[in-house]
Amino acid sequence: MTAHPASEGATAPVPAAADPVRTWRRLAPETVLLDGFHALKHAVRFGADVPVAVTADRAATLALAGDLAPDVRDALAALLTEVPAATYASLVPRPHPTEVAALAVRPSRAANLAVLAQLPRTAPVVVLDNPRNLGNAGAVIRLAAGFGATGVVTTGTLDPWHPTVVRGGAGLHFATAVERLTVPELPPGPVFALDPEGDDIRGLTLPDAAVLAFGSERTGLSVDLRARADHLLSLPMRPQVSSYNLATSVAMTLYHWSAGAP
Repeated sequence: MTAHPASEGATAPVPAAADPVRTWRRLAPETVLLDGFHALKHAVRFGADVPVAVTADRAATLALAGDLAPDVRDALAALLTEVPAATYASLVPRPHPTEVAALAVRPSRAANLAVLAQLPRTAPVVVLDNPRNLGNAGAVIRLAAGFGATGVVTTGTLDPWHPTVVRGGAGLHFATAVERLTVPELPPGPVFALDPEGDDIRGLTLPDAAVLAFGSERTGLSVDLRARADHLLSLPMRPQVSSYNLATSVAMTLYHWSAGAP
């Protein structure tokens, strides 16, 4: 989908979905929930295929788009269908304050793998090794998209496309390659794993082709990931402080990479 700049005073197009509720219930099992205005805004901005989008207040949503995302206002106007508030609430597990929701087609595994495997890279891949917290995973994907990372990979049982993760990522899954892999399937490139016993990260420059690995919030790096690592790195931290939040660790590491990039 291509977003078009908003036209001053333009009349909003007739919504495309003639029966959005029926379309929603048919597509929901096979698509990704975009929960809230910002998730829909980012998905559209980064080219997601959005077959249906609903709002309980179309005028308010388009006004919000005009204020915060004029680059995609016309595209949103073409997508959004107004439904009663009760109908909107029946379609989502937890109503969002903006009363906006949409369904998007998840990028294929093959497409994500092609992006992740491509060398040379211009930005690292972030790996979350057996993450446990859905909100943390969403925050990391949002960070990775902001830094322009090539992608985010999770190992273990957590689905990085879970609705709670997509909500936490504000729809920015569509701005980077997001996939769940096993350790042997990790993308090519030198693996820099964060570990308290590693070398101080301030002593080296991270290459664009780096695979940056972060352990579980509870148990740290798995045995398999630690064995796969080419380098162990540590973040500067005051003595007697146990650890950083996972998303904070990723942010510090990506900032360190970006500070050393041309």
